[in-house]
Amino acid sequence: MTGAFLIPYFICLLGGGIPIYFLEVAIGQYWQSGGITISPGIDHPEGLQWQLVVTLGIMWCINFLCICRGIKSTGKAVYVTAIFPYIMMTILFFRGITLPGASNGIIFYLKPDFEKLAEGQVWIDAGTQIFFSYAIALGTMTALGSYNDFHNNFYYQLFFVCGMNTGTSFFAGFAIFSVLGFMAYEQGIADVGAVAEKGPGLAFIAYPKGVAEMPLAPLWAVLFFIMILLLGLGSQFVAVEGFITAVVDMFPRILRVGKRREWFIGFTCFISFIIGLTMVTRGGMYVFQIFDYYGASGMCLLWMCFFECIVIAWFYGSDKFVENIREMIGIKINPWFPFCWKFISPMLTAGVFIFSVVTYKPVTYNSYVYPQWAIAFGWMLALSSMILVPLYFIYRLLTSQGENFNQVNDEKDLIAN
Repeated sequence: MTGAFLIPYFICLLGGGIPIYFLEVAIGQYWQSGGITISPGIDHPEGLQWQLVVTLGIMWCINFLCICRGIKSTGKAVYVTAIFPYIMMTILFFRGITLPGASNGIIFYLKPDFEKLAEGQVWIDAGTQIFFSYAIALGTMTALGSYNDFHNNFYYQLFFVCGMNTGTSFFAGFAIFSVLGFMAYEQGIADVGAVAEKGPGLAFIAYPKGVAEMPLAPLWAVLFFIMILLLGLGSQFVAVEGFITAVVDMFPRILRVGKRREWFIGFTCFISFIIGLTMVTRGGMYVFQIFDYYGASGMCLLWMCFFECIVIAWFYGSDKFVENIREMIGIKINPWFPFCWKFISPMLTAGVFIFSVVTYKPVTYNSYVYPQWAIAFGWMLALSSMILVPLYFIYRLLTSQGENFNQVNDEKDLIAN
């Protein structure tokens, strides 16, 4: 979805001699009526937009090429999609903080608004960001970790990954909000929040407007959207690789024969492209919001993470899991982690989940109110993954033939040994 918008955006911002005002108007018009041509509502798709269909297809073809050869091709692609954005982000950071008014944007970024903590959606958005940023409860880390050597010391690697991830998010905020502060300064607006956009509008409206006001605007526009393109592509093929690995491991005798794995990857990319076509119509932004708000929301991830902690810490056993880790890395991990698995993580995820349900508000897009059938479809997307947890739990109870879970796990351990 993201990649489909980027190529036309380069054309929109590469107007070196065009007045700033015209660029600002062009960016807004591109978003509303030029590039994606938003229709009156979700029930008015009004046809596909060929430029977005083509770029969406290109993105999925690139995705296929990055993962078709397995983890080796994925690992090579990561060198580009992970390292290059850091270079671009650093360049944009130093350019942003040297702009007039950048300090106002940074202060707005660092100064908390405690009243917002009473809003459930703020917690959901924060949870969604953390869960997607760390790939928690998505299965991606589990799938990619399965390619590691059995004795690979992932314990110390996790500290590095978590530190780098959080530091990167914090660092990126300076690059973004310094430009927003500059944008507010140029427009004579005291409140930086008035120029910021929520959701995809931040990357496709607010930040491009700020870039358009900079000296050498085309250069900064190209650097910014190259960074967004690579970040989106990296997230895309790693997520697909995680899904492919899980399915192939479930059916190894079928999908590991000959080139069946590559054919399966191609089929997955094609189906994903077909689903993506619903988001590149003139009403596609409304469809995208439904998928983003319900199908890929923090609510689903909180649900999955809660039961993941319960199953590992209580049914499988945190002590047994700690012993498994010791066998792999040769040391016993800090007792704080089993305590978190058993108590802290389940309580936090359940608390945020309940809080989000109590303060739930149906999705909206600006002033547009979705019809009830669209809201029902969104809940169906959310429940399609959430309902599998209790269903599988019931299935295991009915097929365990009266044995408890610990007995079943012990038997599996004996068979494995």
